[in-house]
Order: sequence, then structure tokens, then C-alpha cells
Amino acid sequence: MTRRTLLRSALLTASAALAKAALPKTKITRIRFYVNPRTRPIMNQSFHIVAVETDAGLTGIGEGGSKDTVEQCAAMLIGEDPFRIEHLWQLMYRGFFYPAGREKLHALGALDLALWDLKGKALGVPVHQLLGGLTREHIECYSTGFPRKGTLKQTARACIEAGFRAFRTSVADPGRDMPFNSRQMVDRTFAQCQEIREGVGAEGDWAIDFHTRLDLADAVRLCGLIEPLNPCFVEDLVRSENPGVYRTLRQQVKVPIAVGEQFGDRWDTNDLIEQHLIDYTRVTVPNTGGLTEFLKIAALCETHYVGLVPHFTGPVAEAALVHACGVFSGPALMEMTGAGPREEPHLPKHFDFRNGKLWPNERPGLGVEFDPKRLQLAAEITERARPIPLFRRPDGSITNW
Repeated sequence: MTRRTLLRSALLTASAALAKAALPKTKITRIRFYVNPRTRPIMNQSFHIVAVETDAGLTGIGEGGSKDTVEQCAAMLIGEDPFRIEHLWQLMYRGFFYPAGREKLHALGALDLALWDLKGKALGVPVHQLLGGLTREHIECYSTGFPRKGTLKQTARACIEAGFRAFRTSVADPGRDMPFNSRQMVDRTFAQCQEIREGVGAEGDWAIDFHTRLDLADAVRLCGLIEPLNPCFVEDLVRSENPGVYRTLRQQVKVPIAVGEQFGDRWDTNDLIEQHLIDYTRVTVPNTGGLTEFLKIAALCETHYVGLVPHFTGPVAEAALVHACGVFSGPALMEMTGAGPREEPHLPKHFDFRNGKLWPNERPGLGVEFDPKRLQLAAEITERARPIPLFRRPDGSITNW
């Protein structure tokens, strides 16, 4: 083969690959909302499914939101190019008089996940390839609610032996309908943490969620007590309404701090990250507004040496998190409930979990397969709506109303 023939062959191969990867010209024609009865009655546990459909026969799958919030956001997408994901995020976020609050961000995030899934499928590549490629072979996990295996010490040991990076516990619970005596619960929790530290051993890790149950003074006291036990992180030390309280806590607490599962977009966590008031962010998808926003928060974290420890959510959203954490260059640890995922009849495929770890895969899009016959169709959105006029710069980008 001559040099010219070899070059021509290489060019033809590259052209064929580009042609195969070209995005089709298509518009969003319909968005469907399916109710998942397993959804818990709190917004960051919405397992409802959204399906974004186009006139080219492409469908993207997302998860989250409620019927009313999804309907509002979805109506703004009808007729739009599904591949302009950042533009559509801005359109949904700014399309009403008030910016999207945390409940609507959840719906916006569900639709955003579907758009990323759709784009990956259109190109025949996994989303992590669209985000720059993987930086890690797998994502380590810690277990919340690992099945009881005898004593607390034995359970913590079994969790590590199952392949998890860490065992997570929480502040002691006095029992149903019993008064919560904060000081007593601190003492009881410390005793439990000592057992757990022995159980995980020198090679294992452990973490604790305060669940915002403690008053500030008791939160500080518990952090001091468990400091010699070397927790991987302590989570949600006090109530989340005032993130500025971590300026005070940061000065009094030496163990790593993780915060964010109750927060939404980057403006909720910007100061916490930039001022290094936390060591790990717990923000997750779709709560933040989907992958588009989560990636921006991840960039802030990388800039300020803050790690990612996303809160668990539904199986489609967790599949999306594998892509997002898989391309992040800093420390990342994902939450898994129990000893592993439960069966999801409407999702023959979602995320890949084995040996206590989440593994990226090469399936197109988010790598999720959805069987709509398994869930109840609750809404179909086909009509376009623009609640308020939006102004645009001369280049076409959105400013605001």
C-alpha cells in the first residue's frame, strides 16, 4: 500500500466516522410523564420518569419532579432542538417570572437528564464520552442501611468485606414517639461509632450523617468526640436553612464536613465551596437541575479542592451520576442504599453495580433502558408555552425577561 493510498484510506475512515456521529436535525415533539408508585413523598426521592421524544424517532429518559412542575418546564421545550442542552436549561430556568426554586429544579433536572440521554443515543456514545471521557475505572461507594449482620461491629465489617469503601451510620434514634434528648443521643452515638470503627478496621472507612438533628453545641461536641475515630466525613451537622453557619462550624470542627443533599443549584452552595467551609458537597441530580448544572458545581469543587459525595436518588439519576463522577478529577464517593440496587421492573438496565462499586459502561446515552408498560402514563405535553417574553443579546443568547 502506497503512502497516498494509506492516507486516502485513513481520510475515508475518518469521514465515515464523522458522518455516523453527525447529529440529525430534529425537534422535540412530545414529552411524557410516568408515575412511579415507589416514589417517596419528598422531592429528592422522586423516581417518576420523563421521556423526551423527537420527530426523528429519538427518545431520552430522565427521572424526577412532579406532574405539575414537569408540565410547566416541558411545555417550554416543545419545538426546540434537543441538542442545545445548555440553551434549554437556561430557557427552563428563566422562563417564568421567578427563577426555578428547588422543587421546580427537580423537574428541570429530570428533563435535562433526558436531553443528555437523547444526545448520547443520537451519537451512539455514552454520556461520559460527551463530557471528556473517564478519569477513573469505577466509582467507590459507601453503604447507607447495610443489612444487619449481627452486632453493629459485625455489620460494619461485613459492609467493608462486601467491597464498599465505607459504612455509614447516623445520629442515634431514641425510638418512635420518644423525645429527642440531644445530649443523650450524642453519648449514645459516640458509643456506636466506637463499635463501627472497630468493625471497619484499619483498611476500612466510616461516615456519619447527623441528619440536622443536633443543636449547634451538641454537633460540635459530637465532632470532637469522634475525631480520634477518623471518620471519612460527617454530614449535615445542623439545619440547612442558613448555610452561613458553617463559617462558625468550620472554626470549631476538625473532621471532614459534607453538606448539600437539601440544596439545589450552584448558588445554594457557591459560598460553601469557594470559602472551603465544607470538604465534600452532597448535591445530587436531579435536585441541582440535572447534569448540566451538576457539572458546573463539580467544576467549582475541583477549583477549590472539594470532593463529590452525591446523595443517592432514583436509578436513572444514579446512572447519570456515574457519568458525572466518572469524569471528575477530584475525590468522588457515591452513596448506595443497602447492599446494592433492588430490581426495577420498568428499568431492565440502569446502572452497573458489583463488588460494592459502580462501574461505567459503554451503552449509549445514560445507559438506561425503559419499559413504559410497567408504569402509569400521567401526562403528555405536546403544546408549546412561553409564559413570559425573553430578551436575547444580539448573538441570540438569553438575557432575561
